[in-house]
Amino acid sequence: MQEQVNILAIETSCDETAAAVVQNGREVLAEQLYSQADIHREYGGVVPEIASRSHVEKLPHIVPAAIDGAGGKEQIDAVAVTYGPGLVGALLTGVSYAKALAYAWGKPLVPVNHIAGHICANYISHKELKPPFICLVISGGHTQIVKTLDYTSYETLGQTRDDAAGEAIDKVARVLGLPYPGGPNLQQLALAGDSARYEMPRVFKGESHLDFSFSGLKTAVINMLHRMDQAGEAYKKEDVAASFLKAVADTLANNTFEAARRQGMDVLAVAGGVSANTQVRQAFEARAAKEGIKLYFPEMKYCTDNAAMIASAGYYAYMDGRRGDMTLNAKPVLELL
Repeated sequence: MQEQVNILAIETSCDETAAAVVQNGREVLAEQLYSQADIHREYGGVVPEIASRSHVEKLPHIVPAAIDGAGGKEQIDAVAVTYGPGLVGALLTGVSYAKALAYAWGKPLVPVNHIAGHICANYISHKELKPPFICLVISGGHTQIVKTLDYTSYETLGQTRDDAAGEAIDKVARVLGLPYPGGPNLQQLALAGDSARYEMPRVFKGESHLDFSFSGLKTAVINMLHRMDQAGEAYKKEDVAASFLKAVADTLANNTFEAARRQGMDVLAVAGGVSANTQVRQAFEARAAKEGIKLYFPEMKYCTDNAAMIASAGYYAYMDGRRGDMTLNAKPVLELL
């Protein structure tokens, strides 16, 4: 068995163009990332066609820079790429580029599930972390509680039935007049607010399942703001933001820690863009300290989309014998198995 395995990974599932080389799933040798946030800000959100075109423009610069940073293509053992879930056009740019590289170099091609990548981001930040553990994945399009059975095997214990937490956060931020990206701006606003000022609705009271629903909470906030605006009632946006985010954080924590209790597990990880949220981190840290749970978060730069996490997941898939070929296609909807 090889002692050192270097995986080049490409990530283009949404609006980040990223490439990285990671050794043995844990050590980042080189990484490059181009954010399109400034491009999409004027539209108030990601425009898929613009995102795809930007990936096409940036990949020929981002990928070679990562390869050079790791010592050249001779150091690469396999090429991993996100093939889903995500925006289909954006995914296709990365998949096409990765297939071309793997074919030209005669290297193995490894397909990677984006959600698995988020989970594996914790392996980069915490070298000691090993399965099994419970992981909450919270990003712009996904909210699910996953039992990580081993490095390539997962079981979903609960997931959102409508809006993901990140989607609800972005929509409330937009209604409050905050610029894109909504999540970080809403967080900053909430830090100056009173989280007890407004009582927010909670769903699924007493049910046995571990699913989430954030559509009702989002709608309740929007209706409340419309009602107060029409009545000429004064309110502080900071208090609305703080009360809303507390409801989101408490709901995420309640279901996730309940999942850990039911599974008899005392190790819990959180991953995805919303895991960078201060209110969410505080809620989880307080609960973990109270219940004696070992808690892991990725470093801030590995919470949002990046290629290092895809390279980590790619390494474990590679070691498990998983391979793609030239028929590999993008899958915008893809289950985590």
